[in-house]
This record gives sequence, structure tokens and C-alpha cells, in this order.
Amino acid sequence: MEIGLSTFVETTPDVTTGETISHAERLREIVEEIVLADKVGLDVFGVGEHHRKDYAASNPAVVLAAAATQTRWIRLTSAVTVLSSADPVRVFQDFATLDGLSNGRAEIMAGRGSFIESFPLFGYALDDYDELFEEKLDLLLKLRESEKVTWSGKHRASINNLGVYPRPVQNPLPVWIGSGGNTESVIRAGLLGLPLVLAIIGGRPDQFAPLVQLYKKAAKQAGHDVSKLTVASHSHGFVGEQQEDAVERFFPSTQASMNIIGRERGWGHYGRASYDAARSLEGALYVGDVETVANKIIYLRKKVGITRFMLHCPLGTMPHADVMRSIELLGAEVAPRVREEIVRWEAAGEPEE
Repeated sequence: MEIGLSTFVETTPDVTTGETISHAERLREIVEEIVLADKVGLDVFGVGEHHRKDYAASNPAVVLAAAATQTRWIRLTSAVTVLSSADPVRVFQDFATLDGLSNGRAEIMAGRGSFIESFPLFGYALDDYDELFEEKLDLLLKLRESEKVTWSGKHRASINNLGVYPRPVQNPLPVWIGSGGNTESVIRAGLLGLPLVLAIIGGRPDQFAPLVQLYKKAAKQAGHDVSKLTVASHSHGFVGEQQEDAVERFFPSTQASMNIIGRERGWGHYGRASYDAARSLEGALYVGDVETVANKIIYLRKKVGITRFMLHCPLGTMPHADVMRSIELLGAEVAPRVREEIVRWEAAGEPEE
């Protein structure tokens, strides 16, 4: 059971002071957070790609590379790379470079992107949203297979027996499929035998269990070894030393962030009732003290069958010291509890629920 973190490197105004941190300062903070996550024994750190004013990381590979030589064990991944509007050759080269700098700890989490700012920025039509992803994923996977590549498609110039460098340490370089719960993307990941990441940020996480079974069914039909498949989840949360203090610290930035996105997407108002409901054992918000967060991760493992959990912290803008303490608690106290319970549970032969 792997446990780690993800971030979108947000630079929204602080809800308490009204101040907005610079992109440069937030990027430097992220490197500190990754280094700490490595130090306290977490397994993975993911950085999301965005192309708008309130997010500082347009190139996750560069951010992760800044931490690569300062860390020893933690795996470094995008969360996600918006593959539909990117050049797969450049994506592969960037992460192969990161793989070399980290000595084999790089991963790519490929997604179609729930934010669409990158499409007009790089000259792609939203009408081609699905087709772009399928074509570019095909090329990215071919780049993993051999040093010389021959490939042709509709939305990118053909490649005729050309070498792509540098080559990564890992063979193959890991590529995960990120999904918000779309059935088509889950089946695609299964048919390709690729690891799956589910963004579980609302509703009841146990409702994702049928998607995991669908993923495994597709993989089995395609001839892949289901026992080797890995499934990750990505959920908002924050760990504090005291339950109520953690709840109160995480609410203001969460509410502000959810309502900013909600206004853009036509969601209803996010208030305290929504927040408190999501904090329940069956909810998708992983906020509270060590015991509360650990129990919710264990519940998710048993109900859904995930093998990697990524806590998205912070949501919006929080004091850097609070985020660093949350990382310490996640690595030093939450992760050991979860791993010990999973080992006990599996040794006892208890079935998934």
C-alpha cells in the first residue's frame, strides 16, 4: 500500500489575509514539501499541470526535477500531464530526463484534462478532445517501447525511424491513466494494462468500486495479469494533530477553492454542510487527526481495492507551515498505521468488501 501526496501548486488569495503568494515562492515551497515527504517515508509525490494564473506549475517535470537530486526514495509523478494538448515526444523526453536525475523514480500520469486552458494556448480544438488523447497516448506508449520510433497520426507530424533521447532508467517508463470516473477511460486503462488513478473528490468513494472491477475485467479480457494491476486514488485532505483544529484549518481554503471552480462549472454553492458531510467515513474528504485519516484510507482500500492513496494538500492556499506539518503527520503516523492494518488484514485473508 503506497501513500503519498499531490498538489496543483495553487496561488489563490489567502482567505485570511487576502494576500497572493507569487508563483516563484510557491514553486520553491513545493520543492521543500517534496523533500520533506521523502524524509518522512512517503512513497510518491504528484504535481499537476495547469495553464492559468491561480496555478504555478505549467511543467510538472521541471518542478519535480528541482526536487529529484534532493530526494532519495520518493517517486515523482505528474498529476496529471494534460497529454491531449502536449507533444508526446517532449513529454517522454522531459520525464526520461527526470528519470535519469532521480535514478529511476519518475512516472507520467496522463489525462485528458478537466481544465481546458491548454487547448487554445497550444492550438488544439476542443472538438478533437477525445481523439487527441487517444492518438497521443498511442504515440507515448510507442516511445516507451524502443529507441527508434516510426509512427503516424492525424494531429501530429509523422515520425520515420527516428531516435528519441534520453532513454529512461526504467524500462518501461511508468505511464498511469488518470480518470475522474469516466467509464471509457477506465476501460481503456484496463485494455492497455496500464495502472489507473481515480480522482475521488466528491460523493461516496465506495461508488468507485464497480469502476475498479470494470477496469480489472477489461484487463483480464485483454490478457493482462490482473494480480499485477495497480489502482490509485487522489482525494482532498489535511492531517492535523487535533481533530477539530484540523477540520477548522482546512475548511476556509477548501470552501474558497471549491466555489471558485464551482462558479466556472455551474456547481452549487459549497458550504459547511457539504464539507461536514464529506468528512464522514463514507465521504471523499480526508481531513482530521491521524486516526481519522488513517481509518478512512483503510476503509477506502477495503471498499474499493486501491493500492496507492494520494492526499491532495492543500486545496487552495494554506500557510506553508500547516502543509508541512500535515506532510509530517501523514508520513510519520498515518502511513505506518495504514500499512500495518493492510498487512494484518491481508495476512488474515479477509476479503475486500
